Amino acid sequence: MQVKTLKTACIRVYSLLYSDCSKGVRKHSFILVYGRDMENTEQLKQLLTPVIEALGVKLYDLAWRGGKDHTLEVSIMKPDGTMDLDTCAMVSEQVSAFLDEHDPSSSAYTLDVCSPGAEREIRDLNELNTIKDPYVYVRLKHPVDKTLELTGEVTAYTDGIIHLDYRVKTRTKHCEFPAEDVEFIRLAVRF
Repeated sequence: MQVKTLKTACIRVYSLLYSDCSKGVRKHSFILVYGRDMENTEQLKQLLTPVIEALGVKLYDLAWRGGKDHTLEVSIMKPDGTMDLDTCAMVSEQVSAFLDEHDPSSSAYTLDVCSPGAEREIRDLNELNTIKDPYVYVRLKHPVDKTLELTGEVTAYTDGIIHLDYRVKTRTKHCEFPAEDVEFIRLAVRF
C-alpha cells in the first residue's frame, strides 16, 4: 500500500467475542486494518473516545503491545483518577460491541481494557486538584533543596505552583516550585 493511500485509508475494525462461562474467561480478539500494521493509533483514539466518554470515563491511553501476538491496550480512568473492575468490564463490552459494527480484515488482536496503573504518569497537572491526597514522584529541571527528584504529597496546585510535602529522614519538609520546572511527574505508592 502506498503512503498516499495510507492517508486516505479508513480504519476497519472487527471484533470476535467469545467466552468460556465454566472458567469465567472472556476474551476479545480484534482485527484492525490501517495501512501496514496499525501503527497509527490516533485515528483509533478518535474513533473510540466518544464511546468511552459516553460511559463516564476518560481514555487515558491507547496503544498496541506485543510482538507476534498484538494486544490493543485501552487504559481508562474515572474523572477523579480512580478505576474499578466493574467499570473496566463495562467499557470492554461497549468497546467490543462498537468495534463489532465495523468491517473485518486480516489480522487478529486481543483487547485489554485496564486502568493506567497505580503509578501512572500525570499528563495534566490539573489532575492534582481532582485526586484525593495525591502522593507523587516528581523529577525537576532545576534543583529544590539540592535535589532534582522528590517524592511526597501535593498539598496544593494553584496558579501554576505545586506545593509538596516530602520527608527527609525523620523530618517533613515543604517546598514549592513552578509547573514549568517539572520534567516528569507520576503517582507514587506510599509505603
